[in-house]
Amino acid sequence: MSRLAGGGPVRPQPVRELTAVSADGSRVHVEVYGPEGAPAVVLAHGWTCSVSFWSEQIRALSADHRVIAYDQRGHGRSPVPAGPSGYSTEALADDLEAVLTTALAPGEKGVVAGHSMGGMTIMAAASRPAFAAHAAAALLCSTGPSRLPAESLVVPMRPGGLRTRLTTAILGARAPLGPVTPVSKKILKYATMGPGSAPDRVEACARIVHACPRKARVGWSHVLAELELGAGVRALSLPTAVLVGTADRLTPPVHSRRLAAELPQCVGLTELAGMGHMTPVEAPEAVTARIRELTGTYLGSGLGVKEDA
Repeated sequence: MSRLAGGGPVRPQPVRELTAVSADGSRVHVEVYGPEGAPAVVLAHGWTCSVSFWSEQIRALSADHRVIAYDQRGHGRSPVPAGPSGYSTEALADDLEAVLTTALAPGEKGVVAGHSMGGMTIMAAASRPAFAAHAAAALLCSTGPSRLPAESLVVPMRPGGLRTRLTTAILGARAPLGPVTPVSKKILKYATMGPGSAPDRVEACARIVHACPRKARVGWSHVLAELELGAGVRALSLPTAVLVGTADRLTPPVHSRRLAAELPQCVGLTELAGMGHMTPVEAPEAVTARIRELTGTYLGSGLGVKEDA
């Protein structure tokens, strides 16, 4: 992975930056890369991350795709919600709808890829009109629809109520993350990445995660702890691929296997041996290749990206 002097991954300069306005007035920062008229890809990052998390995919895909990436509310350059009402799966769906209608032309479709909370965003938006109008296919990457604390493997204990409570407390901890240090990188690698992750990739993830505002990190942790998106899974009726690392402790493969079994149009489950939760950073080529397969199959050469084309 290429890196800046500060340790973050390099991505191209966006062709343009947009502001999408969500249903409650929240402003969402959007970046657009690549040539106009090329097949569109929309990227939704996960909890505590930002547009930077997709840097490898943006760099690789923007040569021949129009890549639209946005900062989830409270992350990156999207403002932190003012109060508790700004944190919900409905808000995530509202924001994705706003991004789609702002960045895509009427009738234009793209492939929507979501990592972790980004995948949950796709599930939450599955029955929304704007999602149906603009999504040709989806990628659910390292994610799950429910029972996240109960099935997380971050706490090395037998399954049960105590492990669930400890996991919920750890993920929702209010303590500041502080600077990136060797100790903090070791903790982050254990919790979120595969054992063989390269030091530069651990460093990149740590800097992205530590940059997330504490208020947003805690606010979204409460939403994730109580997540229930089974109805969204059943409503996700477009072709959907699922991808997960076999060493994912945050959203273990049990979630992805369940998604593959319950999705109306699952077009494949990919399990990446030895990879953890941060698959777009840990295995960027594999994630990018899966997105390319989806655009090639469901958007073709770009000549038919609009419904009326």
